[in-house]
Amino acid sequence: MESVQATKQRFGIIGDDPKLNRAIEKAIQVSPTDISVLVTGESGVGKESIPKIVHSLSHRKHGKYIAVNCGAIPEGTIDSELFGHEKGAFTGATQTRSGYFEVADGGTIFLDEVGELPLPTQVRLLRVLENGEFIKVGSSKVQKTNVRIVAATNINMFESIKKEKFREDLYYRLSTVEIHLPPLRERKGDIHLLFRKFASDFALKYKMPTIRLEDDAVLLMQKYHWGGNIRQLRNIAEQISVLEKERSINAKELKEYLPDMGSNLPAVISDKKKEADFSNEREILYKVLFDMKNDLNDLKKLTLKLMQEGNSKEVRDENEGLIQKIYGNGDEDAEDFNVEDLDGDNLEVLQIPQQSSRAENEPPENLSEKDKYHFAEEIQEEETLSLQDKELELIKKSLERHNGKRKAAAEELGISERTLYRKIKQYNL
Repeated sequence: MESVQATKQRFGIIGDDPKLNRAIEKAIQVSPTDISVLVTGESGVGKESIPKIVHSLSHRKHGKYIAVNCGAIPEGTIDSELFGHEKGAFTGATQTRSGYFEVADGGTIFLDEVGELPLPTQVRLLRVLENGEFIKVGSSKVQKTNVRIVAATNINMFESIKKEKFREDLYYRLSTVEIHLPPLRERKGDIHLLFRKFASDFALKYKMPTIRLEDDAVLLMQKYHWGGNIRQLRNIAEQISVLEKERSINAKELKEYLPDMGSNLPAVISDKKKEADFSNEREILYKVLFDMKNDLNDLKKLTLKLMQEGNSKEVRDENEGLIQKIYGNGDEDAEDFNVEDLDGDNLEVLQIPQQSSRAENEPPENLSEKDKYHFAEEIQEEETLSLQDKELELIKKSLERHNGKRKAAAEELGISERTLYRKIKQYNL
């Protein structure tokens, strides 16, 4: 079995990080078998090296090796690219074409960005993995292929499975052995080695002296986040080699080539949403309007009682909870409103000035106290946002989020469980 160091020299892999060495060791061990391999890691970490190692050290090394970028092929043509098509299968299919799985029979196929495959193609790929069978687009004939599949992805496969973007059974078929390549920021000792390799290559390419980093620049590189990993490091080495006149680079000069340097401060971000959070701003607006409507209804009830009874003390005693709900309990807003100040002498409600001649809408003189205000013009409240519909929608969504539990839904909506029950009956939910 070939050693890790010999493999790194053979394939031009730079670095001596333990995690990198473990990934290469796993690739060497799994190569002689026909087990499917899934390579994971961030974009730019060099995942394409692992399939080459697996193929070169396997008994298929004399067969074809085909690398396919699944994310670069349009969804409408990817089945044809992978499995081939018959003449006339679709518009533009002027002749029969062999797909990658037919061409690579007896060899290895590397499916890069396998997480981008559309669901119908995933079903076809699952069948190939299970029994080596596939059907060309536009054909009814089942064909056999003997292909080893090595896949790679930079996305979280479990999140994709949870969102139903990737089949769980296909994931477990592909990841019989999973090899993870660490990001560059976790290989701090390899960063300077890689930079020196790239700087030497570009000096030879552009026929100029090699760029060298001073000690403070090396420390700065090791502290940097490297979101683009090795690919980003290579690009920066090329920029510096071409643009800088001086061949010795310090930290100040290097910082100009590092984007967002100094903004990578730690932050605590919760992946879980709070139960009371709403999915979008529209729902937040509906809740605000819903609360405003409830407060307005409470104010109407309180005002009506004051109008009918005129005894502010009794009204306050009977509706103490309602007053505290509307005006708060001991805050500054409550000081602006004192029900005790509204005694009978100071209470003026809908005082209508007397006119010498009776107007068209003036009430008769012999009105009873009960019908005292029947002549007042009735104003139809216009709810431009259709609050009843929004209230109904908000209640439905809240009940769905809490699986029909009224108590939790009422707490989220900011109303009592009894009020929510009344609303449910009102809207026949």
